[in-house]
Amino acid sequence: MKVLVVNCGSSSLKYQLFDMTDETVLAKGLVERIGIEGSVLTHQPGEGDKVKIEADIQNHGIAIKMVFDALTNKEHGVIENIQEIAAVGHRVAHGGEKLTQSVLVTPETLQLMEDCFEMAPLHNPPNVLGIKACAELMPGVPQVGVFDTAFHQTMPQKAFMYGLPYEAYEKYQIRRYGFHGTSHKYVAQCVADMMGKNLEDLKIVTCHLGNGSSIAAVKNGQCVDTSMGFTPLEGLVMGTRCGDVDPAILPYLMKKENMSVEEIDAYINKQSGVYGVSGVSSDFRDIEGAAAEGNAQAQLALDMFAYRVQKYIGAYVAAMNGVDAIVFTAGLGENGISMRAKIASELGYLGTTLCEKRNDVRGKAREISTEGSAVKLFVIPTNEELMIARDTKVLCAK
Repeated sequence: MKVLVVNCGSSSLKYQLFDMTDETVLAKGLVERIGIEGSVLTHQPGEGDKVKIEADIQNHGIAIKMVFDALTNKEHGVIENIQEIAAVGHRVAHGGEKLTQSVLVTPETLQLMEDCFEMAPLHNPPNVLGIKACAELMPGVPQVGVFDTAFHQTMPQKAFMYGLPYEAYEKYQIRRYGFHGTSHKYVAQCVADMMGKNLEDLKIVTCHLGNGSSIAAVKNGQCVDTSMGFTPLEGLVMGTRCGDVDPAILPYLMKKENMSVEEIDAYINKQSGVYGVSGVSSDFRDIEGAAAEGNAQAQLALDMFAYRVQKYIGAYVAAMNGVDAIVFTAGLGENGISMRAKIASELGYLGTTLCEKRNDVRGKAREISTEGSAVKLFVIPTNEELMIARDTKVLCAK
């Protein structure tokens, strides 16, 4: 069974084609600058060389058509025709309260995705565009929506509710939703497999650390709390997002700086985080370089990030009444050797110690705690695309 996984952004489209008999990646690629001058498709068949195809890609429909042409091309294609694709799995940012697990796309489920446009205005609209484009070009082929929020919908009400008047939840569904759920779900299962235990028997803290970062408490296979909230802004200090702040700061700043709603939104989402604190970059590599040269603000940004991660780990250990494993994933989590060491340096109270030699790794699954540590530390590369393909396969096999 061949499954195509599609992740549509506002001006980009990432894809991977899997052979689900052995979960092999047959091809993958990226379409950039959709609707913008200089648009290009970069296609890689299997382990082969990348092929760049420049074209005027006006919309997502044209982008999908170009992906199909690349997949079936005689020179760099990997299938004879599109009919070999049995199903398409789509990453969808927000499923709200009603889409709590991956679903087959129907007129009804598609409408529910569109109902979430207000809660994910940058992500859900292009996600839905990708679904519609594939459905139009592949009539009759099952389309599946896989939601970033779904894994977190097992949180109890005491964890997902805010201390606002209850009518805000009843009228507008204002609550914690959480994001990166597909990644948290994937690495939690991987940890269980690496430990040789059932996921249902473990308490795990999963740390998805990158430009966008979130942490989840996974107890007996279910998420019981997560750091991101109604939007991806809440929680950790991130690349350009402020994370947790006193909400009274926002109207205060708006008055002091004469900011509009749009300006304060940009301020906390695009000008804050480690970028805003360091004044250097949103890229942790740049910040670490500046800190090494004596930049005090860069060092402060790194200290703040590590501290916030440590604090959330401690909170989630308390929420689960214990922990068996802590896992680092995503760009920084998988590659940030010094940041992992910095975070782990204050986790000794849990009965865990980082092994410096084991921690000297990037992008590979490995236990990085010392022998005999009561709580295990792991690095596990995330694979959201494979998780989407697996869910798609399961739904389409029913």
